[in-house]
Amino acid sequence: MTEATQKKLTKWFWVIVLFPVLLLLFLILLVWMFADIPSFAELENPDNKLATQVIAEDGEVLTTFHIENRTYVSYEELSENIVHAAVATEDKRFYKHSGIDFVGLGRVLFKTILMRNSSQGGGSTITQQLAKTLYPRADVSSRIPGVSQVRMVWIKLKEWITAVKLERDYTKDEIMTMYLNSIFFGSSAYGIRSASETFFGKLPSALTVEESAMLVGMVNKPTRYNPVINPDKALTRRNFVIGQMEKADYITKAQRDSICQIPIELNYQVQDHNSGHAPYFRDMLRRTMQAKKPRRSDYSVVEDFSADSLAWATDDLYGWIQKNPKTDGTLYDLDKDGLRIYTTINYKMQKYAEEAVEERIRDLQKDFQKDLRSKTHKPFSNDIDEETRARVMQQARRWSDRYRMMKKEGVSDSQIFKTFSVPVKMRVFAYNKKGYIDTTMTPDDSIRYYKSMLRTAFVAMEPGTGHVKAYVGGPNYRYFKYDNVRQGKRQVGSTIKPFLYTLAMQEGMTPCTQVTNLPVTFATGGDQTWTPRSTDAEKWIGQTVTLKWGLTNSSNNISA
Repeated sequence: MTEATQKKLTKWFWVIVLFPVLLLLFLILLVWMFADIPSFAELENPDNKLATQVIAEDGEVLTTFHIENRTYVSYEELSENIVHAAVATEDKRFYKHSGIDFVGLGRVLFKTILMRNSSQGGGSTITQQLAKTLYPRADVSSRIPGVSQVRMVWIKLKEWITAVKLERDYTKDEIMTMYLNSIFFGSSAYGIRSASETFFGKLPSALTVEESAMLVGMVNKPTRYNPVINPDKALTRRNFVIGQMEKADYITKAQRDSICQIPIELNYQVQDHNSGHAPYFRDMLRRTMQAKKPRRSDYSVVEDFSADSLAWATDDLYGWIQKNPKTDGTLYDLDKDGLRIYTTINYKMQKYAEEAVEERIRDLQKDFQKDLRSKTHKPFSNDIDEETRARVMQQARRWSDRYRMMKKEGVSDSQIFKTFSVPVKMRVFAYNKKGYIDTTMTPDDSIRYYKSMLRTAFVAMEPGTGHVKAYVGGPNYRYFKYDNVRQGKRQVGSTIKPFLYTLAMQEGMTPCTQVTNLPVTFATGGDQTWTPRSTDAEKWIGQTVTLKWGLTNSSNNISA
């Protein structure tokens, strides 16, 4: 055997021996690299953090609980305009490829990379964008040259594999639905329903061509093309999308020219935690549903513990989250599990109740402001002593977010209280078109300012069933979080009088029954007595009057 033949045989021997080993190592490396690619089971249940909807009796959505303001809609609930705009702009061969558009990749290679023409766009398909949205990329930055590029290639390969798996497991309509439900449109709007409600105040099924084009145009850069922040850039981008729709034959050239002339018209309302109807009702629901089994050690007042214990035992809604775990034993999350809470609230009645409260309290506030002018230490009455004023102010400071946050950071009480006399820029509630004013005042002044604001509550209940039809806990939820319906504990006062007079009618009296208008004294136990104070004019004291007069004038003497 020649030396050359011997070397050749040795070479092939090592090739045959080492190739399986190297192949195995390569396969292990691939498994390690792509181990975190989502499985089909994960793809079928993507974590979209769906908002929980609070629904009125007629099916209207009152408000939501959410981390990401996202509400799922089906393909049938989408306007064809939004689908056409997405396909024409983001992936014109969407219905022809299987997750990866090789024609688009070729364009990126030759025009974008080799010819450095970035105007040609990227090569990601809608399916790849969905994969990236459902499973966000990790940070690829590195100080070592070339490492970032290698990591990006690795990530793109995983996104391609995920996109192919999505295409195998879902129809094109399902992929489009998931895509439009998952993308971020800016202004705290996740998904097409939240976006259409935020910018246009309508459902996705009602979106026009120009509205659809504007929303799709924002997907690329939500802030840059936000019509509220950059209206000119948003209009240019919207018209570009309309042009793409014409190129894709979804609209004609004449339609394109006509639609491009339409100005952007918005019904803009950010759907944050302060928006929507019945926000006080929503928070009452949250407290009630998330309540835990009462423990005596958590209560300083025994009556509160008794009331909550009774609610836990008899009210299915009280502590619902704790009482109704998921099948796997974990608890529901109101902010991201997409629950639907059906209520007895009437949508129209709630809307009118909120408007009525705002209108009435605004008028009363004007009169109250006039009355405050005569106060030496407004908003406190002139007969309130200095010690009481100081105690009330100190209590308000301790209840403030400023105090709690600084206390948590370890700042001493004396240092915290000093900051309350230092002027700072702030935004405060006001009865004007904007609903607020930006000003500079001390935190102490802001406390006095807000204590000068009237508060109120409104509840409408159906007597026959006890169903709550409207629930307004205050004048403005964004600035007044205290719920005067649920949290406010006040004496019933004169509201008891209609019930008292009704009982009198049942006992044989009539509105014309005459009585003498004199004070009445009640024995309250032992040597103690109580005489209700009358607010009647002096001329009526001692006069004979009717029960009708007593109720009309809310007379304490007649009620007693």
